[in-house]
Amino acid sequence: MKTMKYLIQKEFTQIRRNAFLPKLIVVFPIMIMCVMPWVMNMEVKNIKVTIVDNDRSTLSQQLVHSIEASNYFIFKGQQPTYRAALQEVEQSRADVVMVIPQDYSRDLTLGKQPQVLIAANAVNGTKGAMGGAYLSQIVTAHVNPDIAAMQSRVSTLFLYNKNLNFKLFMIPALFAIVMMLMTGFLPALNIVGEKEAGTIEQINVTPVSKWSFILAKLIPYWVIALFVITVCLLLAWAVYGITSVGPLALIYLLVMLLALFWSSFGLMISNYSDTMQQAIFVMWFFVVMMLLLSGLFTPTRSMPSWAYATTYVNPMSYFIEAVRTVFIRGGGLSSIWHQILALLGIGSLMATWAVISYKKNS
Repeated sequence: MKTMKYLIQKEFTQIRRNAFLPKLIVVFPIMIMCVMPWVMNMEVKNIKVTIVDNDRSTLSQQLVHSIEASNYFIFKGQQPTYRAALQEVEQSRADVVMVIPQDYSRDLTLGKQPQVLIAANAVNGTKGAMGGAYLSQIVTAHVNPDIAAMQSRVSTLFLYNKNLNFKLFMIPALFAIVMMLMTGFLPALNIVGEKEAGTIEQINVTPVSKWSFILAKLIPYWVIALFVITVCLLLAWAVYGITSVGPLALIYLLVMLLALFWSSFGLMISNYSDTMQQAIFVMWFFVVMMLLLSGLFTPTRSMPSWAYATTYVNPMSYFIEAVRTVFIRGGGLSSIWHQILALLGIGSLMATWAVISYKKNS
């Protein structure tokens, strides 16, 4: 026990003496929680629209004003011809073009359905599709008031996130990013840093077991994980007024299981790396792959079947699904027990690998 105590004390001393790491541990979660929820927003807004009004009637101008008043669009004015409007799209000054036909007002008066052209820039497929859909809804409501009245009688109940607050959806997932970077990259640079400094040889000639050595390397990062998640939870409450619906104990349990995996994974990469540059590039490769395949940005069910199969071995996927279940839905242990078992199994396997891969030469 005394040996373990001194090893852990050594790790904390190394972290404290580093001029950069203590500041990073404090500043990084603050920056992530204060900046990223505002920019990681999948809602499509501020769509630039230009209109060609060939009718120039009172009814057509009412439609133009309806689009101009929408919160989803930035009205870029009217163009005399479709060709001129299309040039606005080609020069990235407009995202969507709407052409009102010449007999728009007359057709509405006679009870006919006027043909309104909507041309959307689909280089960004999501923005083009959503911009065209938003514009179609406004046109449909203006052309067919009865349909709009019918839609207004449809009642929609949003469960768990009644205000459709995207920050509530993203904040729990940001916990995964913070844990991944703080408890993954730092351990990845630990042993390889001692290799470059030459201090690892002093440990190799001692009777300290591999299990004790690796465990002493892991424990400080578990403490860092507890500190960082506490900071993140406090910021979510203080800045956004968002708190966990479910028990905080489950969130801390999930964080510790994810920290077990990432700290072990980082040390395993450090064991196989000879330089810090090599460790960083290998770690970055796996981080990007796991992050993009985790369901953080896109639903995993929308992925191809071969890509979805990777979620079964991706701890980030289990963590994000479980923490959202607890944080947003208020789920209990019975709702996330399979994610907990998966994280425990993957984390334990990785910790064992980290011990086995460490070569101690006596």
